[in-house]
Parts: sequence; C-alpha cells; structure tokens
Amino acid sequence: MKKAVLIIVILFLPFNLQAQTDAETIVKNAFDYWRGQASVSTAVMTIHRQDWERHMTLKAWTRGESDSLFVILEPAKDKGNGTLKAGKGMWMYNPKVNRVIKLPPSMMSQGWQGSDFSNNDLAKTDSLIKDYVHTLVEIGQDQGKKFYQIKSIPKPDAPVIWGMIKLTIRGDNILLKEEFFDEDFKSVKVMTAWDIQMTGNKLFPMKWKMQKSDATDEYTQFVYEEIEFKKSLSKGIFTRTNLKNPGL
Repeated sequence: MKKAVLIIVILFLPFNLQAQTDAETIVKNAFDYWRGQASVSTAVMTIHRQDWERHMTLKAWTRGESDSLFVILEPAKDKGNGTLKAGKGMWMYNPKVNRVIKLPPSMMSQGWQGSDFSNNDLAKTDSLIKDYVHTLVEIGQDQGKKFYQIKSIPKPDAPVIWGMIKLTIRGDNILLKEEFFDEDFKSVKVMTAWDIQMTGNKLFPMKWKMQKSDATDEYTQFVYEEIEFKKSLSKGIFTRTNLKNPGL
C-alpha cells in the first residue's frame, strides 16, 4: 500500500512542477511583453467617482523590468507632477514645492494621484515575478484565442500586500485581467484590458481599467493616445534630475 501511494506521489509531483514552471514562464513573458525593452507613451487617465470625474494627460517612459517615469502634462495646475521608479527606489516630484520625495515601501500600494492604480501598479514593477509563486489553473479558448488563468500566491515573507492575484493572459502574451485579493482571499480590485490594436510591430491593449470590487461606479481608466516600443532608452531619463525637468 505504501509503495502504491509513493508511486502516485512520484507520478503526480512532476505534473505540478511542470504546471508551476509553465505558469512562471507565461507570467514572465506577459510582463516582458507589456513593458517591452523600452517604451514611450502618452495616455489620458480618467478618475471616475459617483459625483465627480477628473481627467489627466500624462507621458510615460519605461525601460527594462524596473525603470519608469510618469509625468503629468495636463491639466495646467498639475503639470510637471511626476513619479520615478529607478531600480528599487521610487520618488515623487511636486513642482509647486520644488521637492523630490522618496517614497517608503509602505506608500507603494497607495493610489497614484488619487486614482485606483497604486504606485506599484503604475510602475509595473517586477514584484509580480520575484515575490509570487504562480500556478496554472485553467487553459481555455475565447473567440478563437487561447488564454491561461493563473493563480499567484506570495512567497513566504515577501514584502507584498496581496494575499493572492489571479491573472488571465492570452496565448500571445497579452494580459487581459488582473484581480487582486486580500489576505482572506476576498477580491479587492480588478484590472481589465481591451481595445487591442497593432502598435508598431506588436499588438497592445489601448484601454485599461482598474475598478474596486465593491464599488461599481468608481474606477480609473487609462486610454493610450500613442505608445512606441523601443529597443532602448537613455539611462539619463530615469534620474531624479530628469524627474524635476523632463523637458516637456
């Protein structure tokens, strides 16, 4: 009997390991596809609440897995406000007080400019790759396209706030949905992507929405006006000096 149980475990274990390995590869490929080697984009962010709505136009630069710069272009009263993620550090700049402030890790989960996207969401850091264990839970088809559903659980002692993240990734590496859960596995917010268009030489979702799970009339939406993926960008773009004066 013990031998039979041992054989079942041995046969089942490689399958689990393979599913986990495949999931990690799928997530890594989707992350790399989203950010590309480098990119420059302009987008309109709409923060919608039940009794008010706010619009901002911003410009963004990304490079590799950890460098990004976001600067507000409009409205005029917010122009020049920016956020820099370089390596493991993150800084914010407010031109009205002419100060660059380093964000502590505790602020990475706070909403960027009062939106439903956190500083971490916006920077799209590599935490999802480094701090979570990914498991493939379903492979399906939708409108002729293969998609993967993946469950991501934080590694022990990982410096993250989410108890679980569920991902829906299309077979061509396009992230369609990301759902965030608290430590009790209760859904907190959901990000969805759509309006997939050809941008340069790759398909990319031009619209993104982050919505709280318990607030149907509150959300933040990103609509890309343009995005250009590049092979590289200068390291000098992702500096605190450039954060203060990006030459807009």
